[in-house]
Amino acid sequence: MEINTYNERELLLSLAQGNDHAFAEVFHHYRHRIYAIAFRLLNCASQAEDTVQDVFMKMWMKRYELHEISHFKAYLFTTTRNHIFTSLKLLAREQLMESELSAAMVHDVRDAHHLHKEYEQILQHAIAQLPPQQGLIYKLSKEEGLKRNEIADRLQLSPETIKVHLANAMRSIRAFCLTRMDLNTFLILLWVCS
Repeated sequence: MEINTYNERELLLSLAQGNDHAFAEVFHHYRHRIYAIAFRLLNCASQAEDTVQDVFMKMWMKRYELHEISHFKAYLFTTTRNHIFTSLKLLAREQLMESELSAAMVHDVRDAHHLHKEYEQILQHAIAQLPPQQGLIYKLSKEEGLKRNEIADRLQLSPETIKVHLANAMRSIRAFCLTRMDLNTFLILLWVCS
């Protein structure tokens, strides 16, 4: 069924008065055309459906002004086109932001990986500088995950001696690392790696 200019005028006047039956007639007449345009430009069924809903929502919101429009069909298609272009701009902006965020995350991961490798090298040098007993106790505690009592049993020393050696080892390692790395990097890596 084709809406002629006279009937369309009547429908728009009725729509301006808030008649939802008139709105339904206009909706059913134009929805397939708007969907086809949106689908052709967006190449996505769900976005085309959203466009139809959004365009008619805008039309309903401006229903009081519609009776003043002399070329309703042109108005409706212009509204559709503008809505689609705005959607495409937003989509492009979102994709650009996602791309930039992804690139930044990859860069941050690479930086963190590089910093972690640097920290590991410095840490290994620090451990190598420890006196033999402290180095052994540190490795048993931090690398093998043994508790102080387990280390004490294995080395036949008192748990208090293990505690002192471990505290001294940690103090020496921190001092060694701080002299070779800037404080912020050291604190970040200490926080991340702990």
